[in-house]
Amino acid sequence: MTDYLDVDVRPILRAGGEPFSTIMAAVDSVQPGQGIRLYAPFKPVPLFDVMAGKGFAHSATEIGGGDWQVLFTPTGAPAEVLATRAQPSAKWPDSKLRLDTKELDPPEPMTRILAAAESLGPGETLTAFLSREPLFLFPQLEKRGYNWLGGFLPDGVTYELTVRAPSQ
Repeated sequence: MTDYLDVDVRPILRAGGEPFSTIMAAVDSVQPGQGIRLYAPFKPVPLFDVMAGKGFAHSATEIGGGDWQVLFTPTGAPAEVLATRAQPSAKWPDSKLRLDTKELDPPEPMTRILAAAESLGPGETLTAFLSREPLFLFPQLEKRGYNWLGGFLPDGVTYELTVRAPSQ
């Protein structure tokens, strides 16, 4: 039977924080064969791919009041880490769309960026400005065949992400 480390991110999210670093710290601290029991105020679907890349399967259960319990159980060997699908920026066209999502709470920036990306034509790009690195967005872009480039601007606060639609 798997032993689970409890991680409750509900207070972090209620306070307007980003729980990803807390979750990754838990991943780094688990013992071999140990899993993580995550409590969240929503079903953290984007996290499922991230955790799969770290060698965990998931089982999600709604526990009432909109809250969820997710068991992340080690699968044995870590899956291949998702690679950033970036291409040299010199070959990318100017962005068709520009989105400022810095003032939005998660998961709204990801939702808006994915919706806007769907409106792009083959090879077109969009640029989004965020208040944090969108780690949960990367696996979603990967699934849809998009490439991206990103990084913090010199202000150290704004993350600029450019997304490019598949060429075909």
